[in-house]
Amino acid sequence: MNPRTIRCGKELDESITKIARDRGFRSASAFIRTAIENEIRHRGGASQQSEERAAAGLERATAEIRRVSTGVQALFALVDTLAKTMLTCVPEPNGDAYQQAVARAKARYDRFLKSAGSALSGESGKTFLELTDRVER
Repeated sequence: MNPRTIRCGKELDESITKIARDRGFRSASAFIRTAIENEIRHRGGASQQSEERAAAGLERATAEIRRVSTGVQALFALVDTLAKTMLTCVPEPNGDAYQQAVARAKARYDRFLKSAGSALSGESGKTFLELTDRVER
């Protein structure tokens, strides 16, 4: 063992000697070593518990993010399939009707985007409406 010197006041020294004797330690040094080991073990356990709690929190957050991501992917796939189905099944207008159909479709699309943006709440809705304003320009 490596020697280590500590200084303590008279009252503390007397308390250490008395407690060491009362608790059956061979010497005051044995009592001090045990007290230090207990303190290190106790503090080490507390930090380990904190780390475990933090890790558990991160795992829960990761699981929630995965769940939300899966939902977003499913929603995207649904919208993509719906758009492909509509575009495949809707016939193109002929001649002069084509320009009118495009103009009406653009107007419907603008109303659709604004309606979708207003249905969103908080920052998502504001961001969506900003995007629709950019599309209109």
